[in-house]
Amino acid sequence: MTSRRPFLLPFLALLALAACAPRERVLRVCADPNNLPFSNRAGQGFENKLAELVAADLHARIDYTWWAQRRGYVRNTLKDRRCDLWPGVATQVDMLATTQPYYRSTYVFVSRADRRLNLASFDDPRLRRLKIGVQMIGDDAQNTPPAHALARRGILGNVRGYMLYGDYSRPNPPAEIVQAVDRGDIDLAVVWGPLAGYFARSAAHPLTLTPVQPWLDGPQWPMVFDISMGVRRDDPKLKDELDAVLERRAPQIRALLARYGVPVLADPAAG
Repeated sequence: MTSRRPFLLPFLALLALAACAPRERVLRVCADPNNLPFSNRAGQGFENKLAELVAADLHARIDYTWWAQRRGYVRNTLKDRRCDLWPGVATQVDMLATTQPYYRSTYVFVSRADRRLNLASFDDPRLRRLKIGVQMIGDDAQNTPPAHALARRGILGNVRGYMLYGDYSRPNPPAEIVQAVDRGDIDLAVVWGPLAGYFARSAAHPLTLTPVQPWLDGPQWPMVFDISMGVRRDDPKLKDELDAVLERRAPQIRALLARYGVPVLADPAAG
């Protein structure tokens, strides 16, 4: 035993050093693999880039859990503890704890610039004769605010629904509604701002994007939303860290959103 001790001591020393070495931090992010401009598996979405910015600030590496954003998304990702952070969720949703908002956007009317429609209100009488595209979720009780706003005014027969999730077998399924305006299949569409701003940039014809007015249609259908990062309610430490990063990196985040054409109404932190 005595003769082996010179070899054993360096080995034990290496084990002690390994035990004392800091463990690599991992930021476990929930994301949709086919949902530009927000995220995709290639990391091309602005939520991918935001996650990278956050990870760099926290000296962590990203580990993605890819899951299509359908019904049960939170249950199958965050609540199942497969991941810890959803980079883009409406502020103050009931099922999660959310950070301070990092942008505020709006639904917009999208039309071809050569049509010169200049629409901004659901009360514009021209909406009764134009072909209108709206984003649909499927279950009427869960449809988008613009779909409800048109239905409340009896504007139904000239409305065409485009599923928000689209044909998931194809790249960028939410782009179809903007492409329909570009092709002239419909006269205009009412689209969530980040989607409209991103896909309008690749349209064959110049498109006009006009924020919907007013921002609240009736007591329950807002057209404007603050967007935050979401975490589990039992993870306040991560939420506090994310809030600090969002504050430190606010200029870079504003520049990121601008690169992706996100219509930003105002600084959420300013009220």
